Amino acid sequence: MTRLRLLLGAFLGVLVVACGSYLFRRLVMGLPDIRALEEYTPAQSTRVFDCKGELVAEFSIEKRALLGLNNIPVDLQNAVIAIEDDRFFKHWGISPRGILRSAFANLLARRVRQGGSTITQQLSRQIFLSRQRKVVRKIREILLAVQIERNFSKEEILQFYLNQVYFGEGAYGVQAAARIYFGKEVADLTLADCALLAGIIQAPRGNSPFLHPEQAAHRRSAVLGRMLSEGMIARPEFEAAMREPIPAAKPVGQDTQAPFFVEHVRKRLEQRYGTRALWRGGLKIHTTLDLGMQRTVEALMEKGLQAFDESARAEWERKLKDAAPMIDAAPEVSTAPPAKIQGAFVLMDVKTGAIRAMVGGRESMFNRAVQARRQPGSTFKPFVWGAALNSGMTAASLVEDSPLAYYYDGRDWRLLEGATDQYSINLATQPFAQSTDFKIWVPNNYDGNFLGVITLRKALALSRNIASINLITHIGPPLVVDLAHRAGIRSELEAVPALGLGASAVSPLEMTSAFATFANGGISVLPYTVEQVEDNTGKQLESHVPSEHEAMSPQLAYLVTNLLKGVVRNGTAMRARRLGRPLAGKTGTSNENRDLWFIGYTPDLVAGAWMGYDDFSSLGRKDWTGGSTVLPWWTDIMEEVLKDYPKREFPVPAKIVFKQIDSTTGLLALPACPSKNRILEAFLEGTQPTAYCRFDHSKPTEPLAGQAPTAIIGPAVEGAGLSIGPPQLPPPEPLPADDDMETPPAETEEPVILE
Repeated sequence: MTRLRLLLGAFLGVLVVACGSYLFRRLVMGLPDIRALEEYTPAQSTRVFDCKGELVAEFSIEKRALLGLNNIPVDLQNAVIAIEDDRFFKHWGISPRGILRSAFANLLARRVRQGGSTITQQLSRQIFLSRQRKVVRKIREILLAVQIERNFSKEEILQFYLNQVYFGEGAYGVQAAARIYFGKEVADLTLADCALLAGIIQAPRGNSPFLHPEQAAHRRSAVLGRMLSEGMIARPEFEAAMREPIPAAKPVGQDTQAPFFVEHVRKRLEQRYGTRALWRGGLKIHTTLDLGMQRTVEALMEKGLQAFDESARAEWERKLKDAAPMIDAAPEVSTAPPAKIQGAFVLMDVKTGAIRAMVGGRESMFNRAVQARRQPGSTFKPFVWGAALNSGMTAASLVEDSPLAYYYDGRDWRLLEGATDQYSINLATQPFAQSTDFKIWVPNNYDGNFLGVITLRKALALSRNIASINLITHIGPPLVVDLAHRAGIRSELEAVPALGLGASAVSPLEMTSAFATFANGGISVLPYTVEQVEDNTGKQLESHVPSEHEAMSPQLAYLVTNLLKGVVRNGTAMRARRLGRPLAGKTGTSNENRDLWFIGYTPDLVAGAWMGYDDFSSLGRKDWTGGSTVLPWWTDIMEEVLKDYPKREFPVPAKIVFKQIDSTTGLLALPACPSKNRILEAFLEGTQPTAYCRFDHSKPTEPLAGQAPTAIIGPAVEGAGLSIGPPQLPPPEPLPADDDMETPPAETEEPVILE
């Protein structure tokens, strides 16, 4: 019997050993290869920087960065060891003492309060195993920890852990945690910061200072107390750290900054490098953005748009009150208040095309600066005047600002002969007013008045629509289209007389870019947003290569700029004079006040601003124009942006001469001409007037056409006496492709422009 029992016991022992060996072998065979830890590269955040190296945004599945142990503060290393594994440098992967201590604490609490896992065990679990609480997983965790300890040094294990551990708020690793919780680089963390981060690890949500500040403070105290008892810090350091406040909210700027700019960059680079590389590859993207300028633009633009919303609401309430009897009689009359106004703003470096700031709207991520096409109104007129100057005219040439009308013959728009005043136009068009087959176009000036014969300078400064139509009709719309495309307009432009009034829709970015060509002496540069891209090892993947071409001669660019300075000095953009510096620009208001614009520039920066409603509805009052509504907040922005830029004049190229002329006749001024009429005008050498003013300024201006030998452009004397010089534009070049200039969808609305 005894022998039988011995045999049975031996058999059972062998069976247990065999089963244990089999299970152990299965566990070991199922373990991952820890050599993968040597080449372990977790998903890293792609970081976006502005032109001064300030962090703007991150693209990441997990917010993470990898650091060497020597780049992580000793206080942070000690804090994590003190609270998570105080025997880290003494054990061989597992801590029996820690396991017993946590088991006893959990037994007393009758729930899991403490974990007995060492830092090495946590690392093995985080990288190789699932987080399921199973006995098999725990055994594998222990076996992996032992293997890791045998193959890696303590310093290597600690480095892996500090770059891998989760701190909540999407932050993996100490670098990401430092930015998320304190807005700092990890090297700048204080002892109190380090203790707070170490305390978060155990329960990232429960110990979060943003969600549970009291618990976070309590946990930080525990970490500091453990560090003090372990001799890692002295009593004065402990007391000073205890006095530091707990962060109550994410630091300013931790959410996405410059969202429209960042999204614009993301779309470009995701298309170039792929989704995985952008979101998991740890790229470093150095951009053209100036975050300081961007913040100024966002704040002051929002202030301006809010002010308009308040005015629009007050105007709506006034009209609603006046229309109350009508609404009672006709309930279908709309009583809906106006929607929030939308806006866009682009700020560019004139010489390089670097985009320094971009805002694409409010409360949505549709980027109206790039993706929307709107009618530019009179901001398109500089291209008409530029084509006219390039065809041999000068700023002193005379143009008709008198009533006219056009009819459509089935193929083209043609001038209605003999309709040279409002009465004859009304008489000629009245029989066809109700006809659907016979189209009539009667353009008008914004103010409904006509100034007669005026110089090109005055016509542009006061934004005269009829003068623009006469000019484009005389030189031909194709020349205007060609100049605009050379300058930087990428949208399709319809070669019709209404083009001079901003009939074809364009984006704010391309208009801003085209105006930069005038500011840059005729050199068109492609706008861009990315200076350089590096991979996670610092290897350069791309850097910006300037792309530019000569769009027009420097003389033509300067002459247009000189005219646009007049728009600011004594035209529709006079509100910008308070900047107190050389400035050129043009206002614009489209049909029924649907789009309001101002684009202006200095020798250094060009800025384009637009506002309007997404549904193309009218902004309301007729006196709400680009000059009265957009220009004030544009000026507020540029007043701040230009503070660090010197006040300097636009450089005058060779072959430009200046002559004092009479602003009424466009001829050389005499002492008899009133001082208010004498202006210093710029001319291309050889085109300046040689005759002197013979006009009697004390008499009415009707005889002007007969007394001024300079050509008058208008329907009555189209082309009379005008000498067309050789073209000054270089041969056309194809526009290079550029991801920063998106091609928006076609606009179907037919334009009739007012200003």
